Amino acid sequence: MKYRCLIIDDEVLARDVIRTFVKHDHSIEITDEAANGSEAVVKILQQRPDIVFLDIQMPELDGFEVLREVWPHHQPFVVFTTAYDQYALRAFEVNAIDYLLKPFDEIRFHQSLGRLKERLSQKSQPRIEELVNSMLRDQKEKEESYLQRVLVKEAGKMYLVKTDDITHFSADGNYISVYTPQKVYTIYESLGSLENRLDPSVMIRVGRSNIVNMNFITELETYFNGEYIIHLTTGEKIKWTRGYRDNIKAFLTRIG
Repeated sequence: MKYRCLIIDDEVLARDVIRTFVKHDHSIEITDEAANGSEAVVKILQQRPDIVFLDIQMPELDGFEVLREVWPHHQPFVVFTTAYDQYALRAFEVNAIDYLLKPFDEIRFHQSLGRLKERLSQKSQPRIEELVNSMLRDQKEKEESYLQRVLVKEAGKMYLVKTDDITHFSADGNYISVYTPQKVYTIYESLGSLENRLDPSVMIRVGRSNIVNMNFITELETYFNGEYIIHLTTGEKIKWTRGYRDNIKAFLTRIG
């Protein structure tokens, strides 16, 4: 049986080393590589590899953030690779498959492969989620637990859209239109579920079907029966309905 493998590292030399060590093992097939965190998320979700060799320090998203993005959708077996040893002890404490500290030699790498294949044959996933949560506590980004990016699909491809770039969400049943100044995407999720994962100091619910990014509001226009018309920087207008007018306090506090 062949296991599909993805190598994720921003350093070309590091990817070359892993590729060289792996090519002698006929049970593992390298399907692709990624050089940054965003690219890694997309490729993991598209290709769903069995194994991921994952660097920690990378541009755009670090290794922990990559796992946080993909884990609800796909859970590969992960071997961490990094030049920094401050997370190694914690990795072993929570029973990670392995933690390769650069520069590692071929003997050390094949020791890791041995552990990895033993886990794969047993289909025994280590407590990687505990590892992810534990390591995330050491990251500055962990201070902000709200959704930072939204995974969208378009023309058979997946993209990550930063929530900071989203002007508003508009729901029709469980289909949500994700608006940015440049494009509109569609995702499948309930608006209530999405709302719970968004930062309420930025993303504010203004109606049964709409959540608006307060950073894109230019004006509130008084409407009938205690309602308002929201004017966005993109020129779009959205009604702030009576049932959600208590949320206006959060908006006024923010701009005040």
